[in-house]
Amino acid sequence: MQRGKGMKFVGDSRIKATNKMPNVPKDYSEYPGKTEAFWPNFLLKEWMIGAVFLIGYLILTVAHPSPLERQADPTDTMYTPVPDWYFLSMYQLLKYEFASGDYNIIGALVMPGLAFGALMLVPFMDTSKERRPFKRPLPTAFMLLSFAALFYLTWESVVNHDWEKQKALGAIVEEVQFDPESEGYQMYAGATCIGCHGDAFQGGLGKPLANTGLTADEVVTIVKDGQGDMPPGTWEGSDEDLQVLAEFIEGLNQ
Repeated sequence: MQRGKGMKFVGDSRIKATNKMPNVPKDYSEYPGKTEAFWPNFLLKEWMIGAVFLIGYLILTVAHPSPLERQADPTDTMYTPVPDWYFLSMYQLLKYEFASGDYNIIGALVMPGLAFGALMLVPFMDTSKERRPFKRPLPTAFMLLSFAALFYLTWESVVNHDWEKQKALGAIVEEVQFDPESEGYQMYAGATCIGCHGDAFQGGLGKPLANTGLTADEVVTIVKDGQGDMPPGTWEGSDEDLQVLAEFIEGLNQ
């Protein structure tokens, strides 16, 4: 039909004027490897799985919170910080002679750099569309080698570390009220006690001395005869000074 100045309207009976196409993705089943649309089908599944794992992690963090240690003390040279679990393999690697000391650059940069560089080159070196592992020897071998190295180094780091000592060194100790100008503390600071038990009795190489429940006589006996990691005969002062120190330590019990 023609109207106006040469304007033509063309109708097609195959298209309905009121037809509204539903928001349904195309059917890709005839194409290999493309059985569903990325948006929204595949992406929605990924979000759902991610949400499940996120909720699971949140539940674990609430049910089993990470243990806290005492406040960091830069003057404490006895404390050995340990990295998080995902860096334990690197921590163990730096303990070996060929990757530490004068060769620290090898363990810190060269070896990790080669490993990550090889990981980044795998997609370019293996361009096969084969999905079966035994048909892809290069990435399969690299994956197994990486897993074995990380597992071994992490295992060695956990087994060879003294976790009990780490827990004792990092334990949260309640602050103790004491007079730093008192005679007992001056003897404590002037002897070798402060080097092992800390300037605030928080412990270090030795055990914390606050709230031990020990009497003055028991402290004298331990100082003279030793106990645990504390060797005997470390006190070089007089018995009278030792008694003053012992009574001072007894006074730390609250």
